[in-house]
Amino acid sequence: MSQVAFLFPGQGAQHVGMGKSIVEKSPAARALFDQAAEILGYDLAQICFAGPAEKLDTTEISQPAIYVTSLACLELLKAEQPDLVASCQMTAGLSLGEYTALVFAGAMSFADGLRVVQKRGQAMQAAANATPSGMVSLLLMDRDKVLELCRQASDVGTIQIANNLCPGNIVVSGTKAACEKIAALAPDAGGRAIPLAVAGAFHTAIMKPADEQLAAALANVEIRSPRIPVISNVDAQAHSDPAEIRQILVQQVLNPVLWEDSMRLLLSQGIDKMYEIGPGKVLKGLMKRIDRKLDIETINDSP
Repeated sequence: MSQVAFLFPGQGAQHVGMGKSIVEKSPAARALFDQAAEILGYDLAQICFAGPAEKLDTTEISQPAIYVTSLACLELLKAEQPDLVASCQMTAGLSLGEYTALVFAGAMSFADGLRVVQKRGQAMQAAANATPSGMVSLLLMDRDKVLELCRQASDVGTIQIANNLCPGNIVVSGTKAACEKIAALAPDAGGRAIPLAVAGAFHTAIMKPADEQLAAALANVEIRSPRIPVISNVDAQAHSDPAEIRQILVQQVLNPVLWEDSMRLLLSQGIDKMYEIGPGKVLKGLMKRIDRKLDIETINDSP
């Protein structure tokens, strides 16, 4: 019998139309979008289903949108394959997706998770607006080479590794000038640079004071011990103590995402079947770079 893990996507997976066919099939999924509208104060379903893309892509909208759409996909899976959902033994989510994973694991309610995610998106958007900054995906280079490029580019501004995604795919975050310089340096170092369409330098100190605002939001939320292990982005470990989970979610805003390490931990625990639940197929692609033989499926409404 397969050892199953569920994975949940992060910001960047959003696309206009996401979730539309899910709610047409699942009343429970529709109910999540209805509840989200009451909590958020706007019609999230309308933005997810019809756009415009410029609005959906903003940090403060895309984070709640991906969170709700991912859990809507999960509701459809619960209805169609309840035994599969019950068999899931471990879970993880990329950055924002860690909140989705925690809700799935029973550590947080849907409503509380959404309120925190809304505040997280707003705080990160505000921090990004305060400092012109961004993120660059560096391909075909190992960690040591990326660290050397960060050192060379740091003379014009802050820049550091933000996401360790998979072999040959590391994302850096920094000021606009430093991002531009590292992108220019990459080809001569044997790599390729792809600037990302995000609002700011996520997972760096540039995101302050978003961490403090997130801490205040989390202080009002009940967090319980997860019923299954949830792998943290910050240290690629599972945590069961609610106080530790609260603290590590705050740290996540300023610290690198250890995604490759997290996936290798799942593999070391005997996981041999994974499901990416939510919009896009980013995590499946990353997983195939970590272990091309692993069986991974996507659960969403993409063609």
